[in-house]
Amino acid sequence: MSSFDGGHQPVATESEVRHEEWGDDDISGRTHERVAFVDIDLTEVANQGAVFTDCTFRDCRFNASTHDDAAFVNCRFVGCSFFDATFTGCKFVGSAFDVCTFGLLKVVGGDWSFVGLPGADLAKSSFKDVRMREADLAGAKLKGATLHNVDLSGASFRAADLTKADLRGSDLSTLDPLTVQIREAIIDPQQAIALAEVLGFHVRQR
Repeated sequence: MSSFDGGHQPVATESEVRHEEWGDDDISGRTHERVAFVDIDLTEVANQGAVFTDCTFRDCRFNASTHDDAAFVNCRFVGCSFFDATFTGCKFVGSAFDVCTFGLLKVVGGDWSFVGLPGADLAKSSFKDVRMREADLAGAKLKGATLHNVDLSGASFRAADLTKADLRGSDLSTLDPLTVQIREAIIDPQQAIALAEVLGFHVRQR
């Protein structure tokens, strides 16, 4: 779950769609702007290239859905579920999540910069080759998660739980190991040197 810390403003919507099942629909290529979606079932939906801008999703189900080259720009997700959902090459710039569930979420490529995920339970989720610049991961639960080659420059990790997370290849330049739980996390040698320097060590050859 996650809840906002005030960093994201509510989206002002102009129309509303309620209580629909999209699982059998082809939503590829659709375009929506400033729409509030309430109680929409997108379970197992296949989405190729749909674009949602300044939309709100409330109590929607994205379980086992697949999204390729789609965009959810500056959207707000409230009480939504993303169990086993897959997003490949998608754009979530400026979007924020509140009280959502993410079990086994898979993200490959795409741009999730400035995304708000404070307090989100992302345990065992997978992010690979994703841009997440200045993402808000404060208090996020990333226990056992995979973050491979993720651009996390400027990201906030305050009080995050990275226990047993695989962080190899990711930008950890803003991670303060004294303010997060990082026991048994997996990092590469270059990251180890960078973290040692953050802790005040001088790393030298023999």
